[in-house]
Amino acid sequence: MEDDFYGTIKFKNGEEVFARIAASEEVDRTMLVVHHPITVAEIKSRAGTVGYKVEPWLKTTREDMFLINMDNVLTLSESSDVHMIKMYQRFVQDTDRDNKNQPKLSRKMGYIATVNDAKDILEKLYKSSPNKKP
Repeated sequence: MEDDFYGTIKFKNGEEVFARIAASEEVDRTMLVVHHPITVAEIKSRAGTVGYKVEPWLKTTREDMFLINMDNVLTLSESSDVHMIKMYQRFVQDTDRDNKNQPKLSRKMGYIATVNDAKDILEKLYKSSPNKKP
């Protein structure tokens, strides 16, 4: 595995991510090892102030490392933009801190129900409430 670097990956499907990247040469292909990939969107306020919205690339997983086949990559660019790197590092630190403070979910934490079951239970509670308004 080669040394890692900060960079932007543009995929063939149009997605763009910023991450800490390392290349891994396999026998028949090159893979990218991508750590904490993020997407960045520029946000403009009504007053003209510009800010950035930083989000994880994949929102439905807590994994922080991904393998990407170079066949899916349109272009790859190493970044030396200090502002972007600091923004990325801050996001990673905040995410790691948040993940450490969150307890693992378990059935002991509460009841699991379907939306319809929960709706029925709440309606029964409301109808039996002495303080309800007509």
